[in-house]
Amino acid sequence: MSHGLESPTDVPALAATQLSKRFNTRAALNGLDISVPAGSVTGLVGPNGAGKTTLMRAWLAFERPDSGSVAVAGVDPWRNRSRALRGIGYVPQSPAIYSGLSVDDQLRMARGLRGDFDADYARRRLDQLGIPLGQRAETLSGGQAAQLGLAVALGTRAKILMLDEPLASLDPLARREFVQVLLEAVRADGLTVLLSSHIVTDVEDACDRLAVLGNGKVLLDSALDVARLVHQLTDSEAAPDGATLVGSFKGNGNNRTMRLWRQQAPTGAPPVGTSPWGASLEDVVLGYLAAGRGAIAEGR
Repeated sequence: MSHGLESPTDVPALAATQLSKRFNTRAALNGLDISVPAGSVTGLVGPNGAGKTTLMRAWLAFERPDSGSVAVAGVDPWRNRSRALRGIGYVPQSPAIYSGLSVDDQLRMARGLRGDFDADYARRRLDQLGIPLGQRAETLSGGQAAQLGLAVALGTRAKILMLDEPLASLDPLARREFVQVLLEAVRADGLTVLLSSHIVTDVEDACDRLAVLGNGKVLLDSALDVARLVHQLTDSEAAPDGATLVGSFKGNGNNRTMRLWRQQAPTGAPPVGTSPWGASLEDVVLGYLAAGRGAIAEGR
């Protein structure tokens, strides 16, 4: 059973067009365009202040854009907020957990706030993880609290999950368990997920698409396998055949300048002395963030 928005597969689950938002003199979003395909698990990556949370809050109708538009499964949340938000299960970085209540009390509260909340579904998810329903929320570990937040989002039975850096404070094992539960739900219920993170390995483990934000814009929007395939990292100023420079940054553990190159499709073997085709995902992200930083320095 699904209580969320249903939309044709050719309609993006989430979309933003020329989206801009300023806070005083700072541009959080600067003419941003993005389209999140239905059924995808998209990693939204960028440094602190890149606009990730502001973008999510625009879709949730918490931050009104200065210009541009947003849509949730084709619905404008500023014109029909209740319909749009019925389609979203949201997990903030710090889940709204009330320390004096038990885990089951949290689920009852969610049911009171959202009449179609499927508390039994959320209970089954928590039971699978061995999290007692009678346990007081203040005694939960960081990983358990994150799982409770995810269970509440899944209990909405919304078709779109929006997760704002839910893994940031978790240890490696808790992160892995969170991702496993998330992907199980994606496979079982055909969900669309937008996962915000500044940790590339989180995205690599969980996602099939990558969107890199910087300077209030989307610098890269690509399937993960394509992103790896069409990029090459070298320490040479000479462009590989048919490639264009994305950005340059200092190598890890050395003082060499590394350059990320992109071409439409790799052909043949790379020149001797360069890395094989298929830069790591971290290389790809660093290259685009460096390009975005360069655009700021040049006033673009």
